[in-house]
Amino acid sequence: MRPLASRILETKLNPPAFLSAQVQRLAIGREIDGSAARLVLVRAPAGFGKTTAMAQMRERLEGQGIATAWLTLDRTDNDVSRFVNCLSEATQRLGVEEQFSQAPYDTVAALAAFESPFALFLDDFEVVQEPAVLGLVRELVEHLPRSGQVVLGSRSLPDIGLGRLRARGQLIEIDADRLRFSLEEARDFFAQRLGQASPRSASTAAPAHALPADQLSSLHRKTEGWPAALWLASMALQRHGTETGFVERFSGSERAVADYLAEDVLGSQPPEIREFLLRTSILRQLDASVCRALNPRADSGAILERLAAANLFLTPVRGDAGAEVRAWRYHSLFADFLRAQLAHEHPDEMARLHLAASAWYESHGRPVPAIDHAIEGGDHPHALNLLARYAEQFLEQGRMRMLARWFSAIPEHQLREHPVLQMIALWAICFTRGPWEAMQLLRDSGCLDSKVPQVRNNAHTLIPLLLAMQDKHDEAYAAGRESLARLPTGLPFAEVVLLNAMAHVLAVRGDPREAQRLLEAARREQGNSTFNRMYTESLAGLFDLHEGRLRQATARLRMAVDSTHAVSYNHSHGNAWAGVLYAGAVYETNQLPQAEHLLNVYLPLARDVGLPDHMILSHVMRSRIAFHTGDIDAAFQALTELEYLGHHRQLPRVVSGAKLERAHMLLLQGNGPAARDELQRADDPELWARERRQTLPAHDLDYMACARATWEIAFGDARVALTALDAELHAALASNRNRRALKLRVLRAMALQRAGESAAALDEIGTVLQNVSQEGYVRLILDEGAAAGALVHRYAQAARQADGQAAGALRNDPILADHLQRLLQFIGPVALPAEADEPGAALAGAEPLTRKEIRVLQLLAEGYSNNAMAEKLFVSDSTVRTHLRNINMKLDAKSRTQAVAIARKLGAIR
Repeated sequence: MRPLASRILETKLNPPAFLSAQVQRLAIGREIDGSAARLVLVRAPAGFGKTTAMAQMRERLEGQGIATAWLTLDRTDNDVSRFVNCLSEATQRLGVEEQFSQAPYDTVAALAAFESPFALFLDDFEVVQEPAVLGLVRELVEHLPRSGQVVLGSRSLPDIGLGRLRARGQLIEIDADRLRFSLEEARDFFAQRLGQASPRSASTAAPAHALPADQLSSLHRKTEGWPAALWLASMALQRHGTETGFVERFSGSERAVADYLAEDVLGSQPPEIREFLLRTSILRQLDASVCRALNPRADSGAILERLAAANLFLTPVRGDAGAEVRAWRYHSLFADFLRAQLAHEHPDEMARLHLAASAWYESHGRPVPAIDHAIEGGDHPHALNLLARYAEQFLEQGRMRMLARWFSAIPEHQLREHPVLQMIALWAICFTRGPWEAMQLLRDSGCLDSKVPQVRNNAHTLIPLLLAMQDKHDEAYAAGRESLARLPTGLPFAEVVLLNAMAHVLAVRGDPREAQRLLEAARREQGNSTFNRMYTESLAGLFDLHEGRLRQATARLRMAVDSTHAVSYNHSHGNAWAGVLYAGAVYETNQLPQAEHLLNVYLPLARDVGLPDHMILSHVMRSRIAFHTGDIDAAFQALTELEYLGHHRQLPRVVSGAKLERAHMLLLQGNGPAARDELQRADDPELWARERRQTLPAHDLDYMACARATWEIAFGDARVALTALDAELHAALASNRNRRALKLRVLRAMALQRAGESAAALDEIGTVLQNVSQEGYVRLILDEGAAAGALVHRYAQAARQADGQAAGALRNDPILADHLQRLLQFIGPVALPAEADEPGAALAGAEPLTRKEIRVLQLLAEGYSNNAMAEKLFVSDSTVRTHLRNINMKLDAKSRTQAVAIARKLGAIR
């Protein structure tokens, strides 16, 4: 027999059983036939037949030979790991090879590379509120292949970038008005429900109990085609006939539906069925075993089969082909009504039923729904008893968001009676809602002065971490030394977190040897803690990055991100600490789609927690990826969001980080004055003086002294830049910050080239290339723009000369040769000065540029892609390409870079 968790996942992956008696929504089906839309959104309130319409779409597509997969969501899918697991299972049902892991970008990549036509159905999408999950679905839709389609069923409008899809014509919206039955569809519906032949069928004979045309028209008008109301009306007519005056009395409103459900449907059931319906309404999924726990005197299996046979508001969850249906769920409208009716009629029964469900799940080894039911039933003491048994285990596993959700639902005065759980709640809040809220709650909790040594030591151990997360590393160091002196405390989770936190603080303060010692101690003591394993390996990866070991760092960070996947599929990882760092390692190797997918999962989590370095790193990466793809507006938007977060959280370093990156982007666009002004706004002397004394992850490569030198290279005095870079390089090498040293050498090569020392520049970039090739660095060079790209091309040009120094290096170093080739592919063709000494010099008599062509050149200079320029100018891609050909012809340019350079030289653009 399969494990229960596996069977429940199976029910989520199977669509409702298709019933041939349903009204066929032919118009909706025809609309999606052959559509190139990436997304079909079926959106309407409860009772409009969204799921039925989607099931029909699926049958129609499968009949056309198109592979489909179905996933019914519930609120637990706001857990990123659970959602990714379910999504991975669904993609495998499409026939995608099982060569991808459960990392979110792998699943999206698998679908993006899938060549066969397919459609992925996601039902009940309104339950998804977690930004990381929404971002992942948005990326999934954005990167679908031409033959792929996603169909969403939702009560609300999902935040997944619908405006962009709508503007591109890649969205089909089927709303409540489209789902309402037409008069003909209502006629077919009543023909099926009342057993009469459809007027559109071959038979023209109608039974005696046929619904008269005037009553049909009246019902359709009163219900406005609302399928749920028509369904309820048909049930009444089946029992009472058409001569009872029901149609005249029925209004079709929501109130009328509720009254009908109460008086006619529920009231007409035998007592044992009525009791079964009310008592099981608290369950999200029905099977005989769990229903029996709530109805011990009833034959739950037989009742479920009876309700299913009567088609009474049960939606069957289909098993595998040929398998017997064993599980159901209530129609959402009916479930809402039943729960409200239960609360109204038997308010005292709710808690007992939830407690019974909780006990059943507990006895079957499923503590998560057991705790959920205890809390939903208001039985907080029982929930606390369960948490006392399982909370520490969940804490070790890193299921912080789930713990925070539970503890926030428990009254504070009850939680105070369990000080050990109160501390676990504070740990969870720290890692989900951030250090500021956790610090305030800690001070108000009384835990710091608790008479229970375990609680008091736990509280003091948390303090250094909270201070470090608030960017107060000196205060964290002082508090941490006191906490380290108290070890051992007998609190393994807290002790290892303290060791990890202090390792990070010491590394920031410039004591890498002591940081490594504490990190090794944390590794020895971490035991089976998934969370602490992630924390330790993330820090080790971060230290590797600073020392230039990119390959080793990537391996460690990948292991940290994947560490929580060892837990069952319903766990909550949300490890922004590891995820953002790993995204940075992936970004550095120029795997931009994968980095973007990771950011969609981890950036929202980093934003919620408020880690300064992680907020800066993630937003800067998102901005650079958008800039690279030509979406300049999105690039600036990411930095604006970062700056706002810095002001809101009162983190000056975050604000300055946003301004520093904005200056870099303006520099790449060739806007020297604006870049200089932004640098001045980012210049907080106290902040950058502190940065010089510390090793901060977000500023290992991007900091004020380096930014000033970069500006001097592009727009100022290259000799001034060289003097500054030499001093920075000496300091970086002295502190073993080898990655920073590589970046400074790239800039030094650019400064030498600008100063007219071409031979020295080639020697310097050659040294850089030999070093970066060993570790696979790419963006370290590419992020410096066209000038760095031109230097790489010059080096390659020199290597083609048989007697050159570069040629010898390539012959003796195949790794360098391979990496150089990859870099050249990423950079693309550039116009070297030798190729463009006097382009445009003879343009005096040439045809002048039009206003539209000048606008295209301006956008081109700012980094916009063809697609982005087309959107900006409200023209097609082909029109943009025509403008670019005309521009190159008029300016006698051989490339985009050259065209921009000539236009600037001629004063056509800034």
